Amino acid sequence: MSKGLRGALILERSGARMGADRVALLAAVGRTGSISAAAREVGLSYKAAWDGVQAMNNLFAAPLVSAAPGGRSGGGACLTPAGEKVILAYAALQEDLARVVASLEARIGIDPDEMLGSLTMKTSVRNVYRCTVQGVTGSAVSAEVDMSLGAGQRLVSVITGQSAAEMDLGPGKEVFALLKSSLVAIAAGHDIGPVSVRNRLEGTLLSRTDGEVNSEIVLDLGWGKTLAATITRDSADDLGLGPGDRATALVKASHVILALP
Repeated sequence: MSKGLRGALILERSGARMGADRVALLAAVGRTGSISAAAREVGLSYKAAWDGVQAMNNLFAAPLVSAAPGGRSGGGACLTPAGEKVILAYAALQEDLARVVASLEARIGIDPDEMLGSLTMKTSVRNVYRCTVQGVTGSAVSAEVDMSLGAGQRLVSVITGQSAAEMDLGPGKEVFALLKSSLVAIAAGHDIGPVSVRNRLEGTLLSRTDGEVNSEIVLDLGWGKTLAATITRDSADDLGLGPGDRATALVKASHVILALP
């Protein structure tokens, strides 16, 4: 499969949507002369295909499919002249979109895997960062992974040696670092003195949201990156931080989870 970016063309009007899957259904109706046969060809139930045809007919001023008597419960179907034009027009638009996307990819200079991996990354962990591995040290039992977060910030994760080997970690490797907000401690200021926690991420208070028991503290780390920490409300009161105040997030290296894009 090509590594390059590909665009998806979707037409929409008043809540009715039409994309490549609907166009494939439309073409199948034209080939088979039947909604039920077209449904089987594209892997849809008859109801889903019928609903799709109705949605397409609603999307355009003129219907794209003409169903013979029998309608929803059976009968033949054929493309109208408008339906045939839509298939041709969609193919032409898709070709134009492919050229635009190829040009965009060249202009923005972002690797497709990096872009899509970042956009599609979903996890229940609040803090997720794309990092670059700077170095890996350790043994077969454990490995220490040093990463650059950007904005001069660094992160260290301690994982098993087996995990490091399976992930093929090494300098230059792109990884996702995941930090649970409940495992992040917050200290006021940047000059906090010696602590046993390996990771210190310096930032400024962006927001504080209080609940009955806990408070969520969000720090601005720079370069558009933020970090959320969940601490007790009493602790948040004791810190006395206000918007713009400097603070440091403390995270144990063993609490930094790594994932591959």
